[in-house]
Order: sequence, then structure tokens, then C-alpha cells
Amino acid sequence: MTRSSLLFYALPALALAMPTLPVYVYLPAFYAETVGLGLAATGAALLVARILDVVTDPLIGFASDRLRLPGGRRKPWIAAGAVLAALALVQIFQPPETASFTHLAVWAVVLYLGWTLVAVPYTAWGAELSGDYHGRARITGAREAAMVVGIVLAGSVPALAVSQGATERDSLAMVAWIAIAVGAPTIVLLLWRVPEPPRPLSSRRLTSQGFHAWAHLFRNKPFVRLLTAWFINGLANGIPAVLFPLYLDHGLQASPVERNVLILVYFLAGVGAIPLWLRISRHSGKHRTWCAAMILACAAFIWVPLLGPGDIGPFLVICVVTGMALGADLSLPPAMQADVVDLDTLRTGRQRAGLFFAIWSMATKLALACAVGLAFPALQLAGFRAGEVNPASALLALAVIYAAVPTVLKCVAIAIVWRHPITARRQAILAV
Repeated sequence: MTRSSLLFYALPALALAMPTLPVYVYLPAFYAETVGLGLAATGAALLVARILDVVTDPLIGFASDRLRLPGGRRKPWIAAGAVLAALALVQIFQPPETASFTHLAVWAVVLYLGWTLVAVPYTAWGAELSGDYHGRARITGAREAAMVVGIVLAGSVPALAVSQGATERDSLAMVAWIAIAVGAPTIVLLLWRVPEPPRPLSSRRLTSQGFHAWAHLFRNKPFVRLLTAWFINGLANGIPAVLFPLYLDHGLQASPVERNVLILVYFLAGVGAIPLWLRISRHSGKHRTWCAAMILACAAFIWVPLLGPGDIGPFLVICVVTGMALGADLSLPPAMQADVVDLDTLRTGRQRAGLFFAIWSMATKLALACAVGLAFPALQLAGFRAGEVNPASALLALAVIYAAVPTVLKCVAIAIVWRHPITARRQAILAV
């Protein structure tokens, strides 16, 4: 890809990522407390939306592979999804004073549907933009770097707005309108300036096979190996993510300013390290480089249980190192996923990147859901209580679940992916 095409492809990820942090972090408390729906109603509405969100992933992936719409295989879905997501963002982040359970549930469903309509074809399109082993890592690296920048910006906007006297409602509306203002021109440039590869002739001949070809997904052993490692590593990343505020408040007793600095340092380290990992992967291969990054994260995280209140400096170093490892987590596995699609294409004669990346997206969402479902009950069983003074045993349990459990999970992911069979040489053969 030319640099301009790469830029136009990556930029929409910045806008797509901006609402994610507010939706997952700020939105539940906003609707439960400020809007007045209560915890039960808010949780139920968002749960319904998340269940439907998981169901739509494979459907959108399958449809974007199989249907030839005016404008291409991927572009029409992205355009439709962007419009739906923009409408839903405004309705959710700027609700009427009398917003009800139905309002939140309906527009959350529309928002997640819009995101899926964009995200699944968008990531599949990225896999098709280059058949080169290292070129794919460059594409995913640029996209994920833009995404992390969007997350950092979105996390900063509400904090800055509130510090200037804005209400929580106003700050969330501001995030929605900034995301739309950034997303509209970047989506247009994406659809206009980035070429969509033609659908392979072999794929057109075999579209009559229908859902029978789904069985080939799980006969693709490199795909199953990679998907399993991705899910386990996603769980290893998700557990500390959901426990991060609790650990800072109770384990380190960090101030709000220190918390924001630590989050910012973590994500900036992730963005800054992506070019380094891409360079290393050219010499060591993507799977071994990813393993090296996970080993680095383990080497840093293993020290967390030894920290105590006020150890902000040592934890800052840990945030830098684990943030750097995040850069590899974001950029390399999706590029490896594009390589396993080549094996499927060789075996089936079909180009099904959309379906593969839909399954990838489902695994990501399931890992995050399991992280919440496992971490919080485990803490409760250990006697930990949020917002209260906890005994030393409960604080130790918090540190162990926050850091030691993810370290073990990452070691399992490393063992699975270490012998990943698709190297640069083998991928070059598959792509011929």
C-alpha cells in the first residue's frame, strides 16, 4: 500500500475507537444514576444489546463475504454502519430528560449493530489489502495505533470538559459529536480513496456451498490455534482492565490525577511501541515477536503483588512495559489472522475474511465478558469489598487476581502460539 492509502485506511479507526471507553466505562453509571434508570434496568438494557451484538457478528461477516452490493463487498456495509452508529451515538450520549429503559435498549442495539457493520468488514478489508506477510502487520499496526489514539482522546474529553464546568451529560454529548466530526470525513476518504480488492473468481464459483463451508473454519488448525491463544490472551488482558480502578484505589491508594496519568502512560507506550514490534517481526516472525511481547508483560506484571500503598513510581514503570506489550497485542495477532485466511482460501477456493474476522470479534467480546464474570466473583469469594477498608488477605487476593492470574494465562497463550506454523516463507507459498 502507498502511504496515503494506508493513512486513509487507518484514520477511521480513530473515530471508531473514541466512543468505546465512554460506552463501557461512563455510560452504565450515567444512565443508572444521572438519568435515573437504576442499576438493574441499565444492566438489563445493556445485556440485551450485548447478546444481540454477539449474534450479529457472524451474520455480518458471512453476508459481507457472500453478497456483491453496489459499491463493493465491504464498502456498502461500512457506509450503512457508520450512519447507524452516528445516529445511535447522539441518542445515547444526549438522551432526553425522560429517557426510559426502552430508549437505552433500542439505541444500544442500534449502536452495537452499527459498530459491527463497520468493524467486521473494515478489519476483513484490511486483511485483503495486502497479500504480503509483513505488509499485513504494517496495515494492522497503523489501524490499531489510530484506535489507541482515539481511546486516549475519548478518555481525555470528559475529564477536561468536567474540569471546565461542564456537566457529565454535556461531556458525553461532546464525545459523540467529536467522534462524528472526525468519523464523517475519514469514512468518506476511506470509501473514496482506498481501493477494494476484487472478489476472487474462485470465490464466485463456490458461493452455492452455503453454510456447509463453515466446517472448514475449525478444520483450519492454525486458525484454531491462533483463535485459542487470542481468547486466552484477551482474558489475560481483560481481567486487569476490569480490576484496574479497584487496584489503584485499594492496592496503591492512587489519587485521581495519578490514575489518569497511569492510564495515559499505558496507552501512549502501546502506540509508541508498535513500530518497534513491527520492525522486530520482520526478523523474528510475527508469532515469535508476539510471544516475546507477552513474555515482557509477564516479566513486568509478576512484581505487582509485591507493591503496596504509594508505590506509584514502580507501578508507572510496569505500566510503561505492559503498555509496550499492548502494542504487539494490537498489531500482530490480527495480521496473523489474515495469514490463516490464506490457508482457508487455498483449501476452499473462497475468500471469507469477513467470516473469519467475525469469529475473531466474537472471541474478543467473549473474553471481555468472561473477564468480568470471573474476576468480580473471585474477588467477592476472597472477602474483598469495594469502597470499604479491606483486610490484608483481601488486598493480596486483589493483587493476585489482578496480576498473577493474567501472567499464568499469558504463559498458556505463549505455549499455544510458540509453534504457530504459518511463517513468512509458508505464507508466501499460500498466497501464490
